[in-house]
Amino acid sequence: MNNATMKTKQISNNEVQLFSESFGSPDDTPILLIMGATASAIWWPEAFCCQLAAVGRYVIRYDQRDTGRSTSYEPGQINYSVEDLADDAFCVLDGYGIQSAHVVGMSLGGYLAQLMALKHPQRIISLALIASERLAEADSTMPEIDPSVLNYHAKASELDWTNREAVIEYQVGAWRLLSGSAHSFDESIIRKLAGADFDRTPNPTTTFNHALLQGGEMWLGRLDEIAVPTLVIHGTEDLVLPYVHSLALKAELPNAKLLTLAGTGHELHPDDWFIMIEAIQQHTALSNAANHE
Repeated sequence: MNNATMKTKQISNNEVQLFSESFGSPDDTPILLIMGATASAIWWPEAFCCQLAAVGRYVIRYDQRDTGRSTSYEPGQINYSVEDLADDAFCVLDGYGIQSAHVVGMSLGGYLAQLMALKHPQRIISLALIASERLAEADSTMPEIDPSVLNYHAKASELDWTNREAVIEYQVGAWRLLSGSAHSFDESIIRKLAGADFDRTPNPTTTFNHALLQGGEMWLGRLDEIAVPTLVIHGTEDLVLPYVHSLALKAELPNAKLLTLAGTGHELHPDDWFIMIEAIQQHTALSNAANHE
């Protein structure tokens, strides 16, 4: 499986343009990848997508609003909700003529995947939720994001976001902070992805509009209604959503299992890809079989 198998598609959702890329054969089992807040689809690395496609999956990644090559708005101006972002994901599936799919979401992407499974359960075959939190009311008993992450990003306002090298350095520092102790931090990979992300995004500051996201209140606290098989994947050294969030997520989903990545942070580290892809392959195969019974 090589990069030549990647195909691009621009999808329209009324006035919104969503840029997407697919890997593998449309005849294979479809998997929609949804990345987290402020991150374009670049952060699902091509090699990861190709490896997932190589085990017989049709893999689709896309840029959410205000990231990458999709529609973006003025920084500080947000006229869409988390529900709109979930609807965008369905529009991507529509753009590929896919009625139902497996959804793999990371961080905010996992939150949106839960929302999708509640809104249109017939279109979701299974979920895989990586480094994600519950679609639920704020819970004061749950640990919050580590202060070191907030302190680091407090410097964002001082950065010249038109300076490619400065933005790349900033991204490298951010991802270094989020990496766990299980694996060595691969600066070269992150530097390459950060450069590709910068080149893909007309104005990187628009991504911070995701910090203003609201909505979806009517869907909170209803995880017991999600019947599809769900695979929860979480690292034990996640500074953004500490590991206990994964335990709470698994506990509230009726049909969930947990894959614990010891020493992994809030990251998609290449050293974890094999175990993650193997787990997703098995999870989606079993879910396919159950869906056709």
